[in-house]
Amino acid sequence: MSNPKVLLIDDEEELVMTLVERLAFRNIDATAEMDGHSALERIQREKFDLVIADMKMPGLGGLEVAAILRERYPDVKILLITGHGLLDEEKDMNVDGVSDILIKPFSIDVLIAAINKALESEL
Repeated sequence: MSNPKVLLIDDEEELVMTLVERLAFRNIDATAEMDGHSALERIQREKFDLVIADMKMPGLGGLEVAAILRERYPDVKILLITGHGLLDEEKDMNVDGVSDILIKPFSIDVLIAAINKALESEL
């Protein structure tokens, strides 16, 4: 897939702006929203190939956003990120339709590999 369109959702503005910039250097068209509600509104207006969402945010977190996306937009691939680590039960969970969960901090190369894996998968 050439120039995939990615939406990043995270309440850490500095992180998402840095990721948007770094992904652009890798020919990935990335944009950002700071919360789940704004992201869902944007997804109604624009088509995205992949959504990368922080698991824990004020309001709608990544798990809730993923559940809504699975229902409304089943073709959109989903990747979750978290800065809080994962509880044992979260490590074992198979979140329906989520290709991977990355723990912050992660390198741009790890993120690119996860993006490529998600876009190549047929979830």
